[in-house]
Amino acid sequence: MRRRATIPTLAFLLVAACRPSADTAQGVAERFLDEHYVRIDLPGAREYCSGVALQKIDEEARLVGDQHIDASTRKPRVTYHLKQKASEEGDSATFVYEGTIHVEDADSFTKQWLVTTRREPDGKWKVSNFSEYD
Repeated sequence: MRRRATIPTLAFLLVAACRPSADTAQGVAERFLDEHYVRIDLPGAREYCSGVALQKIDEEARLVGDQHIDASTRKPRVTYHLKQKASEEGDSATFVYEGTIHVEDADSFTKQWLVTTRREPDGKWKVSNFSEYD
């Protein structure tokens, strides 16, 4: 029996195919945003960080303490898009993203995220710093 692909499945595959590779500066920045802001998964975001960004994630985790995000947690729906490549030189790149946060039964609002990446000595890209603005 042959199965037909559904429209949501095709849409997911199309988006995944258009996404920057995880071994690029932009790809790492976007995977970090997915973990940190979309999934609200600090341990997942931590995997993409080094330097100041790693310190910030560790501090956020300390402040959150033993509060856990699970299936029963009411989470906002977060979408984002690349607004600007602020700079891209050699082993460093900075990106500006605009995120929209949709909260159930409340107004949506936007944030700007400045994400700086750098190539580590092992050749892998990591988020070295990030900032959030209204």
